Formats: sequence, structure tokens, C-alpha cells
Amino acid sequence: MMINKKNKGAILLLALALSSSVVAQEKLYHHTFDLGDVKLLESPFLHAQNLNVETLLEYDVDRLLAPFLKEAGIEPKAPSFTNWIDLDGHVGGHYLSALAIHYASTGDVRCKERMEYMLAELKRCQDKNGDGYLGGVPNGENLWKEVKKGNVGEVWKYWVPWYNLHKTYAGLRDAWLYGNNEEAKDMFIKLSNWGANLVAALSDEEMESMLGNEFGGMNEVYADAYQITGDERYLTTAKRFSHKQIFDSVSKRVDNLDNMHANTQVPKAVGYQRVAELTKEEDYTVAADFFWDIVSQNRSLSLGGNSRREHFPSQQDFLSYMEEREGPESCNTNNMLKLAGGLFRMNPDVKYMDFYEKALYNHILSTQHPEHGGYVYFTSARPAHYRVYSQVNSAMWCCVGTGMENHGKYGEMIYTHDEEALYINLFVASKLDWEEKGIKLTQHTDFPASGKSTLTIDEIKSTTAKVLVRYPTWISAGKMKVIVGGKDYAASSQPGSYIVIDRKWQKGDKIEVDMAMEFRVEELKHQPEYISIFRGPILMGSKIDKGDLSGLVADDHRWGHIAHGFFGVFI
Repeated sequence: MMINKKNKGAILLLALALSSSVVAQEKLYHHTFDLGDVKLLESPFLHAQNLNVETLLEYDVDRLLAPFLKEAGIEPKAPSFTNWIDLDGHVGGHYLSALAIHYASTGDVRCKERMEYMLAELKRCQDKNGDGYLGGVPNGENLWKEVKKGNVGEVWKYWVPWYNLHKTYAGLRDAWLYGNNEEAKDMFIKLSNWGANLVAALSDEEMESMLGNEFGGMNEVYADAYQITGDERYLTTAKRFSHKQIFDSVSKRVDNLDNMHANTQVPKAVGYQRVAELTKEEDYTVAADFFWDIVSQNRSLSLGGNSRREHFPSQQDFLSYMEEREGPESCNTNNMLKLAGGLFRMNPDVKYMDFYEKALYNHILSTQHPEHGGYVYFTSARPAHYRVYSQVNSAMWCCVGTGMENHGKYGEMIYTHDEEALYINLFVASKLDWEEKGIKLTQHTDFPASGKSTLTIDEIKSTTAKVLVRYPTWISAGKMKVIVGGKDYAASSQPGSYIVIDRKWQKGDKIEVDMAMEFRVEELKHQPEYISIFRGPILMGSKIDKGDLSGLVADDHRWGHIAHGFFGVFI
């Protein structure tokens, strides 16, 4: 769909108005609440969030900053971490995002202080570079000079440099978005200018050749830059990072993902969604939604994760999931949740939240060790196998980076809203403060131990407001009740819909939710002799206390993220 000048002008004005008049997440992500507006109550999610704050604060921030200082010609205060040294800098970007996210979700000033320290050091680097560039890519100055000349093949001599740099973009954006730091926004725009100028010099052929190398979510951050500023150059740059090999297929509803590296592709779809959200262009909307559909419904396992040996298997090779130690990668699910959340903002369909719930409970929450806080790379689906956990100041894997962020965002999608209604998407013990509408509520639940949840209206200014409660597809028809004032609002609703409660409210009103937590079986796609057992949305498992758990807590070995022990069976 072509966007005419009138529509572009409207989008520009909307972007500028939103950026200046709203706070926190809704500056970019409409219909969401600030993480600080949703407070987790006692639950595994609160435990994970609090543990992660303490884990984050154990990291040596000066070692994470070292690659940025080195590349700017400034003497670092501490040496870089040696693990994954050729990708030095990527975890530093994630870490900046994580500090901002956890400050927003918990209010812990230690995260804010460390975030501000990082930004001050990074600003030194950007100022020293003098052209807006800021990155930790080893020997990056020489690389980017060659790229600007059109020698794009140089990227293959480095370890995914655009992917690495994307984490710096995202860290600066998040320090502004979640941490409300205006200087971070200025640094993000300077970096965006540098990158836009760099790729503007490339022909379409050179650009596509370069994009064969993993580049993370560069299209996503340039869509964000466009929304922040209204500058068309950034939208153009976002689209140039679309990668036609994938975009041209999924925008035509063609699945060409067999044997492709999974987490190279998922962030591209996140970028398609962000462009679609801002421009409403049909091809980008189709590309994002079709990608999400084929991956979540056809290429994912029962825990919500996808990939084995980091790649999407073909239909004929799905059995390899049962054999491999290297099962679904945590980074993939992190990005699939971003994609599902973005698509839900555009079209609040239950299917996105059903997937979100499955992947959140069964994969993301489980990727943190509940005692020492280590992060997980691979979750093997090999029967009776095990996973490896990172340790602080050691493993610098990609899934350590996304793991740092994951556990601060549990409040992100429990509740959303539109102009007229509040959506109850997830059944997680929490408090919501919707200041704009003068609504405060508390959700008390021990879900998923039981299927019961009680939402109490603590304060409300307007007596009329719609509340929509998700009716998950894992519940059989007629097995969910949503009672307010003696009336069951779920009686005429069906699974896969939102139950609409449209009534006059007063302080103290309660929404009583009761869901049947039934057992069910889910077959492995294309290999139905393998099954998963669920209770409600929760994937069941059993603890086995014997076997070879070699490397359960990883060391600094290059392949330490893989479970090399002989634990597990193949039947």
C-alpha cells in the first residue's frame, strides 16, 4: 500500500506528539502500560525479577564497557571478558537495556545509578569518535570504513558486526524508553544518523549482499528512530534492512525458513512488525503476521520455543528435536514474545496472548536458575536431558544478554488497554495503576497452581469502563467462569475470545475468574508418537536426579553453553 504525502505528514505529527506528551513505554508501544504501573506480587515471576536485579548488580560494569572504550581509543578501566571475545560489546548493550528495564519495573535506584554511569562512559566514547558512532565491535573503525566504500564482504571477516551493534542501539533506546534518560535518546539519534549515512552510500545489491550476514533487529531500531523523530530517512533505512530474501517470501505468505538460522530471522520479523505498526503498509503487516504464524504454530515445540542446533528443521527432520542436545534457543523466544506483543498491539487477538503465556511460563521463566540466577542458552527436548546455566562475569553468550532483560519485563503484557477498555491478558499476581483513567486494581491468584484469580477494583474515577478478560483456547467451552456481582459474563463466550464486562463499577467490585485446569496431550508436529502433557497452559515434567550433568554451570569454554554430559535417553 502506498503512503501519500498527507498520510506521511499525519504520521510525522503523530510521532512527534506522542514522543513529547506520553511517558515510558507508550512513547513507542501504544496501548501498553509503563512497567512501573504494574507491580508484581508474590509469585515465581516476582522472585525471578528480584533475583535478576541482584544478579545484574554482580556484573563488573567496567569490563562490559571495555570494548567501547578500546574502540574509541580510550584506556579501559578493566579488561574485556575473554568469553566470546570476537563478539565483544554485545552483552554491554543488553546490559544497558536490562538496567533500564529493571529500574522501570522495580524502581531500584541501584539500576538507575549504574545505567547513568554506563551512559556517561559511553558518551565519552561517542564524543571521542566524533561522528556519532558508538560500538564495541572489535576493530570496528576499519570495518565500517570498508563497508562505506562498498566492500560489504568485509562483514564476513567479523563475528556478525551489525548484530553486535544492534545491541548498542537498543541499549540507548531502552535507557530513554524505560529509564527516561533524555541524553540516551540524543546518543541514540546520533548513532542512528551515523548508520543511516553509512548505508545510504550502498547500492541495493550491496545492501542485500551485506544482509546475508546476521544483523539482529536493525530494521526495528530504525523504525523506532523514525517514530521518535518523524525523520523519513530512518524509515527508509529501516526498510533497507528488511532483507528481501526473507521479506519477499513471507510478505507473499511463502514459508522459506527450512534449515535457516532461526534467530537471524526472528528479529527481522520484529522489524517488519514495527514498520507495519507505524505505516500500516499491508506487505509489512502480512510479513510480520505470517512469520509469527508459521513459527509459533508450525515450527515451535510445546514449550513455545523453536530451533534445534540454532536452525529451523524441515518437516522431515522434526525428529531431530528428540535427539539434539542443542534444543530451542532462549534468544529466539525472547524475540518471538516481542513479535507477539507487537502484533497484539495492532490487533488484540487472543491467539497472540495464548502463545505469549505458553512461551513465558514454559520457556522464559524457566531459563533462570531459581537460586544463583544463571541464564540458559539451549533447552533440550531430548528426553530426560538437562540444560547448562551461566555464571556471573563468565559466559558472554547471546542468551545471557537477552536473559538479563527477560526477567524485568514480566509485567509488560499482563494488562493492556485501548481508548475505551482494559484488557486482562495474563493471570499473574499483580497490581495495576491506570492513572489516566483513575483505575487501580489488584489481581490475587496462585495461578497456575489453581485456575482461580480475583481482580479487585481498589479505586475508580469513572463508573463506566469496559474490562475484557482473555478466554484461553486451552480451556474447553463452558469451563471458564468470570463472575461480577453474581453474573457470569463468560456464559455466552467461547475459547479464543475476550469476555466483555461492560457495567458500572464501584470501589471494591470483584471479578472472580475460575478456569478448569484440565490435563491434555499435545503431539510433536510431524512425529505424533512423541507427546507433551499439559495441565492448563503448563507443560508438565518430572525431575530425575541421576545422570551425567557435566558442565551444569558453564565455564568460559567457547562451547560451554552446550550440555555435553551423557544424561538423557533417546527412544
